[in-house]
Amino acid sequence: MRGFNKSVFQPQRRQQLSRCVIGALLLSPLMLCAQAIGTSGQTVRLVVGYSAGGPVDAVARLFAPGLSRELGQTVVVENRPGAGGAMGGDAVVRAQPNGLLLYFAASPTMTITPHILKSMPFDAAKDLAPIAPILSYSNVLVVNKDLPFNTVPELVAFAKANPGKLAYGSAGMGASNHLSGELFALRTGTTLTHVPYKGNAPAMTDVIGGQISMMFDIVGSARNYIAAGRVRPIAVTSRERNVSMPDVPTMQEAGIPDYEVGGWFGLYGPAKLPAAMVTRLNEATRKALASEEFKNKLLDQGYDLWSGSPQALGERAAKELALWATVTKGIQVQ
Repeated sequence: MRGFNKSVFQPQRRQQLSRCVIGALLLSPLMLCAQAIGTSGQTVRLVVGYSAGGPVDAVARLFAPGLSRELGQTVVVENRPGAGGAMGGDAVVRAQPNGLLLYFAASPTMTITPHILKSMPFDAAKDLAPIAPILSYSNVLVVNKDLPFNTVPELVAFAKANPGKLAYGSAGMGASNHLSGELFALRTGTTLTHVPYKGNAPAMTDVIGGQISMMFDIVGSARNYIAAGRVRPIAVTSRERNVSMPDVPTMQEAGIPDYEVGGWFGLYGPAKLPAAMVTRLNEATRKALASEEFKNKLLDQGYDLWSGSPQALGERAAKELALWATVTKGIQVQ
């Protein structure tokens, strides 16, 4: 019979084939996954749930080269905006747990969006595996420079004397600066008017122009406007003062003892990502964060590096998810 090779049916050859088949069947999922991370030619995609040019995207692009260096393979940023970052997270939830598709998450998607999005495509607490924290940040409350108050007590007194007159802007429903305002109103017993925008920049433009009274903005974004005297800082939302604006008090120092709002960025993978791969990615992230160039760039922008374990990231996400459950009652978007 033409093309028929009898040698493959010889006893010795059959034993070799049997060993190969059995070895393939016994190969663990972890070993298969290991062929992804650390394999030359395989590209790791870092999913960002927001458009290019925003703060999450900017930090992801600073982080990617360091992670690439530590893993020894190419790492690229992939933007999948929509649904408050949830579209990007959903892509990672559905990915193979081989480490080639990772989620560069911003905390609002993990802790706020689940409460306000009418149809969240995944369970943020169960469907993604925390890998490593990357940084934390705080907001700063800035007001139009012509308004007649300079401190939190003066602002609260004005708001109580003029219910609803003070309007604050945000990057949109459910953004961290939106919820910073909701929590402020809740803790101080004031009535504020929320005006959502399609991003922080247009909201800041209207604070400067006087169309709205104030906003909570990321320290790194607001710092240049403050330095130029275009807006006036009132307080930062973190527990401690921000190193890039040490003269601005915290909300707690200003008289609101139970007020603290901090955001963070963290690295996640699919829920079934093997533990050994989580460990490897965590170690690579820690080493990338230790780069002096990376640290200096982030600190210069008002961020705080946060290097830690997967457990630390998961615990903080769980704590904040519970916090925002109360604050977001009655708030829902499509």
